[in-house]
Amino acid sequence: MTTTLVERDDDRIDLRRLLSDNGALGGLIVLVLALAVMAPNFLTAQNLLNVGVQAAVVAVLAFGQTFVIVSGGIDLSVGSVAALSGMVAAWSFTEAGLPGWLALVAGLVTGLAAGLVNGVMVSYGRLPAFIATLAMLSVARGLTLVVSDGTPKSTPDEITALGSTIGDYLPVPLLVMLLVFGLTGIILTRTYAGRTMYAVGGNADAARLSGINVRRSTLVVYGLAGVFAAVAGLLLAGRLASAGPQAAVGYELDAIAAVVIGGASLSGGVGRATGTFVGALVLAVLRNGLNQLQVTPFWQQVVIGVVIALAVLFDTLRRRNK
Repeated sequence: MTTTLVERDDDRIDLRRLLSDNGALGGLIVLVLALAVMAPNFLTAQNLLNVGVQAAVVAVLAFGQTFVIVSGGIDLSVGSVAALSGMVAAWSFTEAGLPGWLALVAGLVTGLAAGLVNGVMVSYGRLPAFIATLAMLSVARGLTLVVSDGTPKSTPDEITALGSTIGDYLPVPLLVMLLVFGLTGIILTRTYAGRTMYAVGGNADAARLSGINVRRSTLVVYGLAGVFAAVAGLLLAGRLASAGPQAAVGYELDAIAAVVIGGASLSGGVGRATGTFVGALVLAVLRNGLNQLQVTPFWQQVVIGVVIALAVLFDTLRRRNK
């Protein structure tokens, strides 16, 4: 009798862990099945490819955000940094006369620089991550307007190619998203930098006492987030064949939402690349499905807000039950 009760308790714990670890994937499956019934064109190959392309920019931003959230921080600037990176790349080509490939590098360096500034403010300036990255959000968006003079700029072929299709069916943004997904998983699970992110996010003081250089880890985290934001900005500019001063407005909220929906904890120490990937797909599937159901953009914002609130609530309840 005692053994049976213990086995039942173990089963309940395993079930709870299974739901906790894969809740986002289960939600995605349910959402896809529901939309397949409600919107007959949803499961067509072309539409599913469209979902992947629509998810790409937010997913790449969210992968960078995953590093930050796992380490116990937050980055509100990634949308503005993405816009600035794309604009610097376009300006370098159209105004400075740089070759296309060098303009692309300039965009990546811009993202890295913005991320490192965030890291310096948080690690050495001791500013709360919320305040430091909120300031960068404003600075990066302002610089985007200054560089662009408020007008869109065309992109070179090397950047436009990022929004193109290989053959007839293989979108480049989808390939970039999968490549960044794999890179994120490797960094988090196979590198020393990834292990320090979990340690710092779990308990920064304990990590410091164990010999981890918390400041250097913070610089790496925000530097990676900046580079990933730059990649996302270049992807977006490539899709549109131009860089706009108002590009990626609000994308930082979608990136945070994707990470949280994917099971990461806003208190740090918990998060996975696969969870973030699923979270980004949930948002893309939801938006695509609501469009097919002809739901107005205003109500779409309401629905997505409710989904985000439920994800955060689930995270809170999960941490309380541990």
